[in-house]
Amino acid sequence: MRFVIITHAEHKVKGTELFSYEPFVREMNLWGKHVSKIEIVAPISKEEINAIEITYDKECKLTAIPKFDITSVKNIFKSLLTIPLVFIAIYKAMKRADHIHLRCPGNIGLLGCIVQVLFPNTPKTAKYAGNWDPNSKQPWSYMLQKWILSNTFLTKKMKVLVYGEWPNQTKNIIPFFTATYSESELDKINVKPLDDVINFIFVGGLTKGKQPLLTVKVIHELSRKGIRVKCEIFGDGVERNRIEEYVAKHNLSKLVILHGNVIKNVVKEAFKRAHFLVFISKSEGWPKVVAEAMCLGCLPISTPVSCVPYMLDNGKRGSLVNVNIDEIVAEVELYIKNKEIYYSNVTEAYEWSSKYTLEKFENEIAILLQ
Repeated sequence: MRFVIITHAEHKVKGTELFSYEPFVREMNLWGKHVSKIEIVAPISKEEINAIEITYDKECKLTAIPKFDITSVKNIFKSLLTIPLVFIAIYKAMKRADHIHLRCPGNIGLLGCIVQVLFPNTPKTAKYAGNWDPNSKQPWSYMLQKWILSNTFLTKKMKVLVYGEWPNQTKNIIPFFTATYSESELDKINVKPLDDVINFIFVGGLTKGKQPLLTVKVIHELSRKGIRVKCEIFGDGVERNRIEEYVAKHNLSKLVILHGNVIKNVVKEAFKRAHFLVFISKSEGWPKVVAEAMCLGCLPISTPVSCVPYMLDNGKRGSLVNVNIDEIVAEVELYIKNKEIYYSNVTEAYEWSSKYTLEKFENEIAILLQ
């Protein structure tokens, strides 16, 4: 089977090896176990390979395409010469495919959604990694992708994998999940006492959408209230300078530690140390860091976006909060005063999340490809 992946994930070439974002590559390696050939249609980056990028287990053919932006009318006009070239490259790759796999949402994913209409007889899957909530406010390009994927007249022989269970969906929409840890990596439930320093963690891109500075402000407020706290931040991005300035201004260097991008096992050990994940993101698909925290005895405090309420069972496996520092601080204080609620929620979170292992994930992938 020739498995063709259409993705906006940037790839880097080093010798004969192909590198990309670690969670994406790890998932594609699982799909790759069940196919004979892989072709990836993706943009190329010439930047240095960093700590959160890995190579594929299987040799892959790369069809390189240029990046482009269609988030506004102005950018669409700028991309008028690029889009036809990408369209043709995607068409030729799909023509070679025994199975087409789209990664959405994204600019490349949108073109993939359009081109796949021309291949009604080719089996397909689409992984929609964004927010599938029909009532959420999203960019027009995301809404268009969702409409095409859901339209069973235009989209034939397609299984669309989405995060969460939503009402009134077409028959090709399949609730799905993402996994990080294998059964062998999961220890017994690790419930940490709340009697000493309270450890917090943030994992993700340091971007405005993820709001990492808000997590730091929560730590600051808890400290001002006399609660002994520490926070480890993993990730990098444009908000790092603002965080560093805030930490320096308020003398928080002993409480807030910025690690940057690190390998998976370093983050895993930090999750094991942490009591709480504070993850106040504006938009998500299936936030892997929330699921990973739950697996490792770290209780999530998160916004109710996308399928997060489903993951946290509306507050029984963690806390759902608004973007409000005082509300988040009050939630932490509630757990400290009512430790039995904290222990119960951590246990519920572990028991639910530990079912979604890499073994289960790979088994579901094999079924999709049959």
